[in-house]
Amino acid sequence: MGTLGKAIYTVGFWIRETGQALDRLGCRLQGNYYFQEQLSRHRTLMNVFDKAPIVDRDAFVAPSASVIGDVKVGRSSSIWYGCVLRGDVNSISIGSGTNIQDNSLVHVAKSNLSRKVLPTIIGSNVTVGHSAVLHGCTVEDEAFVGMGATLLDGVYVEKHAMVAAGALVRQNTRIPCGEVWGGNPAKFLRKLTEEEMTFISQSALNYTNLAQVHAAENAKSFDEIELETMLRKKFARRDEEYDSMLGVVRETPPELILPDNIIPDKAPKAA
Repeated sequence: MGTLGKAIYTVGFWIRETGQALDRLGCRLQGNYYFQEQLSRHRTLMNVFDKAPIVDRDAFVAPSASVIGDVKVGRSSSIWYGCVLRGDVNSISIGSGTNIQDNSLVHVAKSNLSRKVLPTIIGSNVTVGHSAVLHGCTVEDEAFVGMGATLLDGVYVEKHAMVAAGALVRQNTRIPCGEVWGGNPAKFLRKLTEEEMTFISQSALNYTNLAQVHAAENAKSFDEIELETMLRKKFARRDEEYDSMLGVVRETPPELILPDNIIPDKAPKAA
């Protein structure tokens, strides 16, 4: 962004600030009779000057997440509630079908002790568990990062590798394909089984399907929400024996039926 662009950005910022200052002044003049509306400054997608997030139209970004700056989110990926992806001093790239679960933090490094420029690169069909921290690292396709794990600058997680929950992976550590690492500091624990590798792929698919439901729910209007609330009360399922005594047959409306791919028993198995 050139000098003119920064000047326009600054003018726009001060216009918005002036509007909010006038609102506060009006509230004070109204004395005890005013109602002050608290305006949220939260923005799910936010530019940093000329760096703007690029999110695929089929990806899901939760309303309370923050995707900031030079961030790319691929097709069918999901960024869940409370996540922060901050690509301000470097870039963040996320492939397709990847899920970054609630309250996770993804950041980058402009430079570090090794004088390396470190973006964060996350491949496709990766699962990143709740409250994980990824900083200036690379995670290849179909890898798994457990809940509360921390990956520091320069960490490289190969395909089909797993970082256990709560692990602290030190700088410039490379986790080979098919291995489980855990602990503080993280060390090799054992090899992954075939079942665990299949679970990693299935976990990514499950979150892709679940994200579609959350995206649809977040897109509903107030009237649609009220209608579903009324239908749930009307068609609330009672004890089957009680219903049979009354001769009542309860059919669930289509609006209240979850898609087959969300129900565990009906979810398609990963190839």
